[in-house]
Amino acid sequence: MLDVQDDAHDCSITTADTWLQANIDPLIKSALFQKDGLLIITTDESENDNTHGGGRVVNVLISPFSKAGYQSTTLYQHQSTLRLMLGGLGVTVFPGAASSAPTMGEFFNNFTLP
Repeated sequence: MLDVQDDAHDCSITTADTWLQANIDPLIKSALFQKDGLLIITTDESENDNTHGGGRVVNVLISPFSKAGYQSTTLYQHQSTLRLMLGGLGVTVFPGAASSAPTMGEFFNNFTLP
């Protein structure tokens, strides 16, 4: 788990990159992940911006099904990320606001989300 010593908030980008290379690179190169894995990296830094409930939050979606370099112009909130995670696990009934949240299917090729 990334912590404040490695998250580029209170350290250099080089320190964060070293952590990512040591911890994430082996995961995404593994045969198990390459089959059908999904890694969601979320950043939650904002400078006094409360737009849409908390400012800009960036999700990086890494998967063998992800569209390379894709950037969406759609506003997604955490409920869509929850729906994506649960859908990836095969769950088809979503709790609370995730039940009506937009899917994040536009990020993927050849993959259908519930």
